[in-house]
Amino acid sequence: MFLNLIKKRKYVSPEKQKDTKDNIGYNIDGICGGKVNVIEYATPSLAFLGDAVYSLMAREFLIKKTKCPANMLHKLSLNFVSASAQANAALALMPFLSKDEAVIYKRGRNTAIAHKPKNQTDADYHSATGLEVLFGHLYLTYQNERLKELFNIIAGELCE
Repeated sequence: MFLNLIKKRKYVSPEKQKDTKDNIGYNIDGICGGKVNVIEYATPSLAFLGDAVYSLMAREFLIKKTKCPANMLHKLSLNFVSASAQANAALALMPFLSKDEAVIYKRGRNTAIAHKPKNQTDADYHSATGLEVLFGHLYLTYQNERLKELFNIIAGELCE
């Protein structure tokens, strides 16, 4: 039954998806096999994944750029991963985002939040969520080079 449902989903190859007007939600290979339409994921799910991707990239960057003990690396990573830092990163990225990427970012930014963030403004929390959704989407759609480009812009802003 499950395999029959998977076969019915339409797959758009990465080459063909560039030719479509709206390529935001093109299909990808799921971890368990079959094709999955990324746009069908809930924004909190994309933010959950994007937060992990962004955090991993920040940690990798710090390990490669500094020679510090782990507790200092953790403190330095807060300059990247706090909601206010992510909100500033999103602001720095805005001029560099494609039209589709800006739509994905805004989708995350405009998501209603179920709780009041501690020690952060609502605006920073929403912007950070938008950034996480964008990183989650890019990761799921195998746009690793684009992820690196965007993260390098952020790292350049923080290191100036």
